[in-house]
Amino acid sequence: MSPTDGASVNVELNKLEPVDQNCRAYVVVTNGTETNFKSFKMDLVLFQTDGVIGKRFSIDLAPLRPKKKSVKLFDIDGMSCDKIGSMLVNDVMECKSDTGAGQNCLQELTTSSRTKVQLSK
Repeated sequence: MSPTDGASVNVELNKLEPVDQNCRAYVVVTNGTETNFKSFKMDLVLFQTDGVIGKRFSIDLAPLRPKKKSVKLFDIDGMSCDKIGSMLVNDVMECKSDTGAGQNCLQELTTSSRTKVQLSK
């Protein structure tokens, strides 16, 4: 990815849904770049509604095809949705494309949320 092309990978927290004692997160990922990501691992930190860190975990959003929107789901074990105050993309731990390791993946990542839970970086 080149910072001059204006393209980015946008991660939108679209919906949170209770599943048993856990919370399922629906994420819409829009890869606005020409890059085919075989790996896109994010380090996430979840803050509870009182601002205290509740959980830290990683997810891999790959594969991310170029110029493509996709929906990814992941379960947050042991955490009910109403206890989640916000989420932070702490880092992009790994982003690999067909040509090797990506550069500036965290800097070129954008975040948004359609829920009351803010997603930031």
